[in-house]
Amino acid sequence: MQKPIRRLSDYLRMIKFSHSLFALPFAGVALVQLLYYDPSVLERSDFLKLLAGIVICMVAMRSAAMGFNRIVDRRFDAANPRTANREIPSGTISLSSAVFFVVLFLAIFVAAAFWIQPLAGWLSPIPIIVTLGYSFTKRFTCLCHLVLGLALGLVPPAVWVAVAGTITIEPLLWMLGVAFYTAGFDILYASQDLEFDRNVGLRSIPARFGLSKAFWIARSFHLLSFLTFVSVALLAGTGWFFAFTLAVVGGLFVFQHVLVGNGRLDRIPIAFFNVNAAISAVIFIGLLVDRFILPGFL
Repeated sequence: MQKPIRRLSDYLRMIKFSHSLFALPFAGVALVQLLYYDPSVLERSDFLKLLAGIVICMVAMRSAAMGFNRIVDRRFDAANPRTANREIPSGTISLSSAVFFVVLFLAIFVAAAFWIQPLAGWLSPIPIIVTLGYSFTKRFTCLCHLVLGLALGLVPPAVWVAVAGTITIEPLLWMLGVAFYTAGFDILYASQDLEFDRNVGLRSIPARFGLSKAFWIARSFHLLSFLTFVSVALLAGTGWFFAFTLAVVGGLFVFQHVLVGNGRLDRIPIAFFNVNAAISAVIFIGLLVDRFILPGFL
């Protein structure tokens, strides 16, 4: 019994399953808005199927993407002291097992997308191409962070299409906000490997511009993200509680950059996971309260 559990733990570590907290709340944001605009969605006979399909797609796509990234980066990971103990370089998970894992979860993703509705299924190659393609971008462009941002940013419009079967400006604005939010914290995370990336010829904003300028670019991206979230709130006509929520989010953005200020790279793991997970969760909870919970008390 212990061996299967240990193997499962190895795979969960390989795909950084806990980091799903960054993306899942933004799927929830799109769903909350759709339910607000059309409460009858809750009464649809296939609502639970929609909900299950969205969760399955999210978990499957992210699992496949992380596994694929570990496969294509395995030689760089082995050479980097910070990542040498990852599952593939260390031999904990074999290359063939990792490939099977990725193919399996890609198949699950596509099947779940078609299960939700045919349109979602036919559009499923788009997130696959963008998300898997990100793993190669660091080899030729320092804008790789924005590609990762786009990969996560596709979550709100994907949910919108899955549930409503159409697209509007609002989920596209959510996509833009999530893209800049993700790119900003990915720049901070990449700062840990600045010298390694330069030595092996990998591209990143920290490797291209240096630590100080990279931190300013990350701040600019997070400012753009915040302004986009404000714009979508104004467009959607959210209430005072979501305005308060965005003020908290702005504070978290500032806190994150204060935390890693003056080149405190040792604090980046805290800023990367704890603060960023808090930002996405706060946005989702704040919107949920603003749209459905608070009106019932007032």
